[in-house]
Amino acid sequence: MATQPYPIAVIAAETPTRAKSAYPEPFASRMLGREKHPLGDLFGLTNFGVNLTRLAPKAVSSLRHAHTKQDELVYILQGNPTLLTDEGRTELYPGMCAGFKAGIGNGHCLINETLEDVVYLEIGDRSPGDEGNYPDDDLKALLVEGKWRFTHKDGTPYD
Repeated sequence: MATQPYPIAVIAAETPTRAKSAYPEPFASRMLGREKHPLGDLFGLTNFGVNLTRLAPKAVSSLRHAHTKQDELVYILQGNPTLLTDEGRTELYPGMCAGFKAGIGNGHCLINETLEDVVYLEIGDRSPGDEGNYPDDDLKALLVEGKWRFTHKDGTPYD
């Protein structure tokens, strides 16, 4: 009988956190105050990812972005983040969720403008060849063999 290489069940908030943002500088330092527990990776999931994410006061979930192939969904567990999209600002509260269909181009991110922590689940698929577009920043991302590769919008790499 083969042994299970991954845990059967865990307490999500007690799992290891991702060490740092995948963004290159000067963008990675803008993610201070964001803590992600990559739950999908912990279980060896390859078709979709799940993160338990905590945003400290004044932290952001990501740069405002849109995916070409990846659908995303966030579900708010604690706190009141502000969802920033092309339509503007929407206050969220526990029990609310928001979804972002691939290929629509609607840039989105969460901002914690409160004095309390925000905790939420983020779920996304892992479609090969996905691209991330960042309407507010000189950044473009391409998913290659499960890893994000970042360039300037003109295609030149970050050093």
